Amino acid sequence: MKKTLLSIVSVVLLSVTAIAQIPNSGFENWTTVGSYVNPTGWGTMNNTTTTYSLFTATTGTPGSPGTSYLKLTSKTTGTMVTNGIAVSGVLDSVNMKAKSGFPFTMQPVSLTGKWQHMIYGSSQGSIKAVLTKWNTGLNKRDTIATAAQTLAGMAMSWANFTINFTYLSGAAPDSCIIELKASGSNPTNNDYLWVDNFAFAGSVTGIQNQNSFLNNLVVFPNPATESVNMNFNLRSPQQITIELIDITGKLIRSKNIGTIQGESVQTLNVIGVAKGTYSIKVIGNGSIEVRKIVIE
Repeated sequence: MKKTLLSIVSVVLLSVTAIAQIPNSGFENWTTVGSYVNPTGWGTMNNTTTTYSLFTATTGTPGSPGTSYLKLTSKTTGTMVTNGIAVSGVLDSVNMKAKSGFPFTMQPVSLTGKWQHMIYGSSQGSIKAVLTKWNTGLNKRDTIATAAQTLAGMAMSWANFTINFTYLSGAAPDSCIIELKASGSNPTNNDYLWVDNFAFAGSVTGIQNQNSFLNNLVVFPNPATESVNMNFNLRSPQQITIELIDITGKLIRSKNIGTIQGESVQTLNVIGVAKGTYSIKVIGNGSIEVRKIVIE
C-alpha cells in the first residue's frame, strides 16, 4: 500500500549537542569471525570476500580520535569488484542491503563524523542514515527521515562531515540504519571510504503547525512539470531558503531567497528533474515547513 506522508511537518531545532546512541560509533570494538574481523555491531561483505582471502572492511589505526577506525575498500574478487559496504546492524551479503538496524527513538537534526575517501573510477560512494517506525496497522516499516550524501571529489586526510536529515513524518522513530559504501553502482578496485567518530547532533520536535513561522503555505501546481510555486505569508522577517528533496533525502534543487516578510510568491524551476514524488522544504530561521509534490 502507498505510504501516507504528513501533508505538513514543521520542525524546530532545539540544540546542537551530540546524541551518542550509535553502537560502536568510533569503531573501537572488533569481533573475530573465522578468518576475519568485523566492527562489532556492524555488518560487512567480509563473509563473502574471505573466500578470496580479501576483506572489504578492515581496521585502521590510529583512530580520529581513539585507537581505530573503519576502512572500507572495494576489492576485485574473481571476475567482479565487490563494493566495500558496512551497515549498522545486519547486512544481506547477497543483495548488499541492510536487513536490520539498531533501536533508536530520537529525532536528530544531522549525522556527523569524520571521513577520508577516494575513487579510482567514476562511481562515488555514499553515506546514508534512515530512521523508521513499525506500522502495526499496515504491517510494514514507515520511513520517518533520511540523511543521505553521495561523496564528491576526495578527502585525503581526516575531514569532518555533517549530513542533515529530511523528515517525512513527525512521528518518533523506533530504529535506525546507517549504510556506508566505498563505491557507487559501478565499483572500481581500491575505491575507499574510511570513517570514524559517528554521532547524531541536535534534535527536532514533532509537528507544530500552530507555531509555524509562516501562514497558509500553498504549493502549486501539483503535479508540476516545469516549475513549482509557493505562496505563503511570513509572520516576521525570515532568511528563507527553498529546497527540493527526493525520497532518499538527496538535495535536488536549492534556492536562496534572502530575508523577506509578509505575503510572498516564490517559484522553483524543476525542468529536467526526473518524474516522481519529492518534498518541498521552506526553511526559515530555525524552522522548516515541508510539502509533498509530484513532478510529471
